[in-house]
Amino acid sequence: MIRLAVDIGGTFTDVVLDVGGTRYTAKVLTTPSEPECGFLEGAQAALTKAGIKAADVGAIVHGTTLATNAIIERKGARVGLLTTEGFRDSLEIAYEHRFEQSDLYMVRPDPLVPREHRWGVAGRIAADGSELVSFDEVALESVALQMREAGIEAVAICFLHSYANDTHERRAAEALARLLPGVPVSVSCEVSPEIREYDRVSTTVANAYVRPQMQGYLQRLEQELAARGFHCGLLMITSSGSMTTLQTACEFPIRLVESGPAGGAVLASNLAQELGEERVVSFDMGGTTAKICLVDDYKALQSRTFEVARAYRFLKGSGYPLRIPVIEMVEIGAGGGSLAGVDEMRRITVGPESASSVPGPACYGRGGKRPSVTDADLMLGRLDPDRFAGGQIRLSTDAAASALYAEIGAHLEIDERAAAAGISEIVDENMANAARVHAIEWGKNLQERTMIAFGGAAPLHAARLADKCGIRKVVIPTGAGVGSAIGFLQAPIGYHVTRSRYVNLDEFDAEVVNDLFASMSTEAAAAIRKASLNGSIEEQRVAYMRYRGQGHEIDVPLPARALVASDRTLMEQLFAQRYEALFGGTIPKLGVEVMTWSLAAHIPVPAPATVGPTSRGERAKPSAQRGIFDPELMQELPHGIHVRAELAPGMVVEGPAVIVEDETSTLIGRNFDALILQSGYIQLERKF
Repeated sequence: MIRLAVDIGGTFTDVVLDVGGTRYTAKVLTTPSEPECGFLEGAQAALTKAGIKAADVGAIVHGTTLATNAIIERKGARVGLLTTEGFRDSLEIAYEHRFEQSDLYMVRPDPLVPREHRWGVAGRIAADGSELVSFDEVALESVALQMREAGIEAVAICFLHSYANDTHERRAAEALARLLPGVPVSVSCEVSPEIREYDRVSTTVANAYVRPQMQGYLQRLEQELAARGFHCGLLMITSSGSMTTLQTACEFPIRLVESGPAGGAVLASNLAQELGEERVVSFDMGGTTAKICLVDDYKALQSRTFEVARAYRFLKGSGYPLRIPVIEMVEIGAGGGSLAGVDEMRRITVGPESASSVPGPACYGRGGKRPSVTDADLMLGRLDPDRFAGGQIRLSTDAAASALYAEIGAHLEIDERAAAAGISEIVDENMANAARVHAIEWGKNLQERTMIAFGGAAPLHAARLADKCGIRKVVIPTGAGVGSAIGFLQAPIGYHVTRSRYVNLDEFDAEVVNDLFASMSTEAAAAIRKASLNGSIEEQRVAYMRYRGQGHEIDVPLPARALVASDRTLMEQLFAQRYEALFGGTIPKLGVEVMTWSLAAHIPVPAPATVGPTSRGERAKPSAQRGIFDPELMQELPHGIHVRAELAPGMVVEGPAVIVEDETSTLIGRNFDALILQSGYIQLERKF
């Protein structure tokens, strides 16, 4: 099958066309106002390279940052929130705490729905699912009229305890569909049927906020693809790293918020298995952000919580919490387009603001005036101005130098090259710090891991990042510049279902739990079969458990089979093992309870073939030399220049050097050598 993968990022749109195992790639600037334009331009470029027609493509897989950007930039729909009478301020009350205790000027992010667009309606469900107060449909008609007058473009419904009994929410949704025709309605019992009111309402509101924009974009894209001769289906990558249908993506676009980075995590997991590396840290640095993910036993860490649009970079609670299945990673504003400046304390700062694709870094010559990481890399000599992005964008060294001096050099009384070195060191330290914190939070050791680096900017910064993190081996795969898009082609078709149902293990009823999992399995299978009728479906089941009285749960994998009464003991044992692994001990004689159950179903993809060891051969001779400034030594060093396509397996490239290709360049630090593996991957190995 001929397959096409398209990843729309904040700066570049990456395209990979797979024709019987041969890949053709393209990298074009993202078109923020009309994302489908960049999509179609990149797709056509890849088709032209391969010499095939649109009608020959058998499947298209797509990931995009559009939903994330809509929330960050506050450019979503005008949402009306319908909730239980007396609870319309839950969205603003949030967790009732200050996420930054010491900051007297702390500013909370404004809720996505202002108070005047939040309505309460009579009706009450108890925590056990029983009805305490009947639902008032007559009052709902008045609310619908007010919504129409307020110009509401999407509705979010979140009633108390709808995870236990969704009757009121579904009645309200049916009524609003009749009273407000054409207005999409998101209900929490479908978007996030889990306990904890604020997380549930925040997720449902975010889904409603991005739904009209995402639905419109995806429908336009589907029409444009058909008009250009593509007759295949369009599948979307979700935040959990699996593929889903266009219909599901239109109904639950909030599941797409981390779709691009998730593709990178899928790639890293497959590469880890191919290389036999059980402990890996993936490093994905694109034009706008850098993403760091831990991979253990060939699987990326998973989570069901995510926070988007943080007002304070590293502070949990300063953004909007989402309860969705997601690959656990840390994402910071440290990409090639991240803008640099000098703060009031005369320190160089980098990010999180980005030049994006419009106007782009100063060196692009498209109107950007502020220096970025790409400008610094160019000034340091790491980039060939004539080969950037396969020669599609000619970089201006003069424009980069002017921006670096005007915004940084003049303020600190240093020259352009010193300013560029400062930017490079700061952005690398920011990423190293984020990686250290992420590893510590999960109780992991970075130094024992192999780094897999991909994304347009990652190979340029991987060696220095490895230095700072104490990592001795780095792998740069082929097609690293479009790595996330390659990961899209390796993702399985899948679907996650999560439901809250309180179970005290002292009163464990296997039949009740089996009935719950059976309904979840049916829902997941129905969603998967919309995407593919072929292949058997595998399931992973998880219980979110805690000691009685605790406020938070931990994930405990369960056997994917029907449970029996005696499994109560097994679940207690599994919980104790998981708890001890995370916290170093258990609490004896304290009851255990389950709050939420999760089922992840997917059609498995074939495991990648493992690669044998590579014998070291001759030392590669550089095709040229270039002086590149070393920020650590603060001096220029001669670097050999090698063309990746000319390097054969077994060849050794002595550092310092640069290996160039169309989508990116790999910088080999002075304390590294590079070995070209049998697979064609570049493996950086520390010399000292």
